[in-house]
Amino acid sequence: MKLDILVFGAHPDDAELGAGATIAKEIANGKKVGIIDLTRGELGTRGSAEIRDREAAEAAKILGASVRENLGFADGFFVNDKEHQLQVIKMIRKYQPNTVLCNAIDDRHIDHAKGSKLVSDACFLSGLVKIETTLEGEKELQAAWRPKVVYHYIQWKNLNPDFIVDVSGFMDVKTQAIMAYSSQFYDPKSKEPETPISSKNFTESVNYRAKDLGRLVGVEYGEGFTVERHIAVKDLDGLI
Repeated sequence: MKLDILVFGAHPDDAELGAGATIAKEIANGKKVGIIDLTRGELGTRGSAEIRDREAAEAAKILGASVRENLGFADGFFVNDKEHQLQVIKMIRKYQPNTVLCNAIDDRHIDHAKGSKLVSDACFLSGLVKIETTLEGEKELQAAWRPKVVYHYIQWKNLNPDFIVDVSGFMDVKTQAIMAYSSQFYDPKSKEPETPISSKNFTESVNYRAKDLGRLVGVEYGEGFTVERHIAVKDLDGLI
């Protein structure tokens, strides 16, 4: 299956928090979008890997994603090396996306920056024909494929975005997808230990960040991204 957009996250819920409304908007516009989680989030204080598997599947359904896979890397301990790069390359070649979205380039959780660089490096390497890969259970070599662009969403830290997507009208879907992870986020009835992302303040911050980014560009809600190369537009009317 060829996808238009492939979204990577170090943990289940990263994609929803960083780019959930953009994903929902692109799908509404007819794009095929898939999500690849690098880990199962098994080191998370709340919930379990099995619970987060179920939550991730539900969140993907809410967003309308065409596919969601988990590479099963070690939460907290995966590294940017050949073994991990090859696994990501296989996903890029399998789905041949034009656009890749991935973790923030700098963030509170160490896996986010690691995942960001891992996916970025794999996107480049995936275009090299002398790197040979096959999917498990198959003999045919995958064709080389390099995405046209790699964009990084913004997570815990308030990084300055290089561009902002107008996601007005899609925040409700994003919120529903985030709250599908009921083990992780604010629930006054939960007996689980409190974490930085389980507070009511954090849940509310997702909305007011989107409002603030929207304010900066004159729309109701926005999601910000950073880029790896200069952005080009066909003409001045390409900007809003």
